[in-house]
Amino acid sequence: MATPDTGAFTDPHAVQIEAMYKRFGDFTALTDIDLSVAKGEKIVICGPSGSGKSTLIRCINHVEKHDDGRIFVNGIELKRDIKSVDRVRRETGMVFQSFNLFPHMTVLENCLLAPMSALGLSRREATDSAMHFLEKVRIPEQAGKYPVQLSGGQQQRVAIARALCMKPKVMLFDEPTSALDPEMVKEVLETMKGLANDGMTMLCVTHEMGFAREVADRIIFMDKGRIIEEGVPEAFFSAPQTERARHFLDQIIH
Repeated sequence: MATPDTGAFTDPHAVQIEAMYKRFGDFTALTDIDLSVAKGEKIVICGPSGSGKSTLIRCINHVEKHDDGRIFVNGIELKRDIKSVDRVRRETGMVFQSFNLFPHMTVLENCLLAPMSALGLSRREATDSAMHFLEKVRIPEQAGKYPVQLSGGQQQRVAIARALCMKPKVMLFDEPTSALDPEMVKEVLETMKGLANDGMTMLCVTHEMGFAREVADRIIFMDKGRIIEEGVPEAFFSAPQTERARHFLDQIIH
């Protein structure tokens, strides 16, 4: 049950979505989405372009506003008031297709901004935390450089470190390798595998099926704004239950 002072639920789930809809004008992008994600679970969301994958995870931290249904993150219900949105965003980190780094700031300054402004950390505390996470993504030596001086893969790893500096309970990845040259994809995926091994709760939209096979606890397959199939990777890849999923896998796995 929710407590009247916090609105939080005692719940084993990191993310709980109930009967969620998202519309853009007359177009319904998401229809009747139900999804439960356990703490520490790694979810890969896949499907054809336009199936609603990115919209789904963007709704979880209010980058997109859902129209109907309920969303909970670590027991906190995401409502439309600023306080609710802020509390949920403190629980979630998000990494986008584009790196969204501030070009006029160094790598370290990019990582310091949110912890100092949103969490109230001192510069020393924020710097210690930032260097810890830059170590974790294996680029501490880049702390004094500007984004333009880094490769695409390095910039995306900075974006991951920046998100981790807020100490999120859930990490959301929206096709984090889609903007990268092929030779840079591996270093980002290896960073994400490290987070998975550390027990981070992760929801990742990706077409990297090798990563999905290796890391995911569960595959969510979407089409036309609905979840139409879900299962463990071995079952999904070897014996998909729907014709749509079989066709999708035939197209992307060679």
